[in-house]
Amino acid sequence: MIINKENFFYLETEHTSYIMRVLSNGVLQHVYYGGKIPHEELGYYHLMMEGMMASPIYLDDSVTSLDTLPQEYTTGGRGDFRQPALILEGVDGRRVNELVYVSFEILNGRPKLCSLPHLDVDTEKIQTLALTMRDKITGVSVVLYYSVFDKEDVISRYVAIHNDTKETIQIRKAASLSVDFEAKEFDFISLKGSWARERSVSLQTISHGEVSISSRRGTSGHQLNPFAALAEKNTKEDAGEVYGFTLVYSADFQISAEVSQYDDIRMQVGINPDTFSWKLQAGETFMTPEALMTYSADGFGRMSRNFHNVCRNHLGKCADKTLSHPIIINSWEAMYFEMSDKKIKKFIEDCQGLGIDTFVLDDGWFGHRDDDTSSLGDWFVNKNKFKDGLHGVVDCCHEHGMKFGIWFEPEMLSKNSILFEQHPDWCIHTDKAEPLESRHQYVLDMSRSEVVDNIFEQMAEIIEEYQVSYIKWDFNRNLMDVGSAMLEADSQREFSHRYMLGVYQLMERLNDRFPQVFFEGCAGGGGRFDFGILYYMPQIWTSDDSDAIERMEIQYGTSFVYPPSAMVAHVSSCPNHQTVRTTPFETRGEVAQMCNYGYELNVGSLTTDEKDMIREQIIRHKELEPLIREGDFYRLRNPFEQSVCAWELVSDDKKRAYVFVGFLDTHQNEKGEYIRLQGLEKEYRYYIKQLDITVSGETLMNAGVPLRYPTEEYVTRVFDLICTSQM
Repeated sequence: MIINKENFFYLETEHTSYIMRVLSNGVLQHVYYGGKIPHEELGYYHLMMEGMMASPIYLDDSVTSLDTLPQEYTTGGRGDFRQPALILEGVDGRRVNELVYVSFEILNGRPKLCSLPHLDVDTEKIQTLALTMRDKITGVSVVLYYSVFDKEDVISRYVAIHNDTKETIQIRKAASLSVDFEAKEFDFISLKGSWARERSVSLQTISHGEVSISSRRGTSGHQLNPFAALAEKNTKEDAGEVYGFTLVYSADFQISAEVSQYDDIRMQVGINPDTFSWKLQAGETFMTPEALMTYSADGFGRMSRNFHNVCRNHLGKCADKTLSHPIIINSWEAMYFEMSDKKIKKFIEDCQGLGIDTFVLDDGWFGHRDDDTSSLGDWFVNKNKFKDGLHGVVDCCHEHGMKFGIWFEPEMLSKNSILFEQHPDWCIHTDKAEPLESRHQYVLDMSRSEVVDNIFEQMAEIIEEYQVSYIKWDFNRNLMDVGSAMLEADSQREFSHRYMLGVYQLMERLNDRFPQVFFEGCAGGGGRFDFGILYYMPQIWTSDDSDAIERMEIQYGTSFVYPPSAMVAHVSSCPNHQTVRTTPFETRGEVAQMCNYGYELNVGSLTTDEKDMIREQIIRHKELEPLIREGDFYRLRNPFEQSVCAWELVSDDKKRAYVFVGFLDTHQNEKGEYIRLQGLEKEYRYYIKQLDITVSGETLMNAGVPLRYPTEEYVTRVFDLICTSQM
């Protein structure tokens, strides 16, 4: 709900209030964000002060200054010395701006955020506040958009910058979101990592100055995810105040928290200004990516569930309730590049009767590719491996009850390729040096429409000819030599954003042309795991590290923002190809069960017992799928703090739950513990199959279930709860 009352704006979700007001001088003041409060006159609420060595602002009976005033969307050069959200450079080269309020409009539904992913499903009843501001210095109009997602306790924000003048303006910074918090001690929570160890939970104490996370890689990256939270000291999973922020974007980003001289905190989320600027011609408009924010009074768990719900209910493909996430088997770790028509058909035949939905042919099927040094960009069938094309492979899939999927790396180019021979200028490069290779590959200039058109046509031809039902979209290096031959010198810093717009355009065209195709995102594993990609692709390969023990930590951290229904996990071979660890087949299956499920191994090398386990695991997964797609997710034990990992899924009606417990090492001479469950209905009685007991939800949440520690390595425990009656 959005209410305008005199000079105040009240944005309300089910449990939160976000309040701002227009001051008499036209400044848009941030007033309050937190737990829900009544619509009252809050003119008294902020501690107005002038601030030493600051320019005074006289407001009725108060004197203040921009350097101390909490604001909604800030600029620089006129007395606020903290980080500005917006920097506009006029024709005189100055970066002095001053936004003043002009008007407002409350919209039913929300405008389409052109060319960018955004929350767009089931938004007819969502209200949007559009606040129009004007920069007194340049004359540019700035519209701040706020959409209120009531049930999810999420507010989305983005900004439209309109050049209403007759001059060209340079945008040097345009945050999607800025929030000023009154003095309070917060910890800064983020998700750090690297290849094969993505999204570990990081906590930093915020002191005076600035804490920030960012990417300058042309992608959101393995290293720092586009998410951060401000949490009060000692916040836990189920207690404490948390403000969570994320960006619906897949390229260079920055999230920062700045502590002022008066201990106030300014939080900003948006495109990374270090690698960005935008030349805005007269009459043009620039739109920032969408940012999401949520408040939880009940710890990290509630914050996560808010993000999960807004993703599953409103974000593009993730909110498509008609989609069925197939159980796949991928060829990569079974044979790598050593594939042939005969070998692939034998692989498919070995899957007969296991219950696998889709076979995915991974890297090596195209061009003349026998290793990673050639053929990216040549998306035609490798006739040395498949003399008659892929028709025989597709027919074999269908004969054995499976659909056919395939791997692409659409944004990449090999020097040893026909496409590079024909269009060497299509790779990202600078005229001053040879383009830099990484993993023996270049990156295509996706800011160019002719490049996007070429890759679209190549992919479309393969999809149509071979009845492709599933595509794994990979992205295996970062951007270097950044720039484009098609951009003028003063527009080169637009490149990273234009590149991402080209990628989004390609993804959207393929989705529109082939609605029956299911897309999985991948970037060297989880190197581009963000809401931007999830808009087009409803699941992402969570990490190239498929080791079950490592995956407990990776999946745990990923769940801070992203729902289980967005993650992909496979049962892979042992010894594991990344860690050389050997874990029980049952453990590999149980760890992967919380995600979208699949296999990455050579079925022909398995024992009869292991094949039987695959059949049982697939039946089990299909039983759990409603919980994975729609259930509330609770983290019960933190693998970063102890040698036990535990999580729980609870159905929306509270009548079913599933609990997973994984042990990262062995325990000798310990009696165990009781693990308290969460999210149950206290008056329901639940039958726990594995313990053969029936217990009330109130008892399970307060007393818990007994958990004995194992003496063997790398085992799991699971509990199925079914409501049998109500007390």
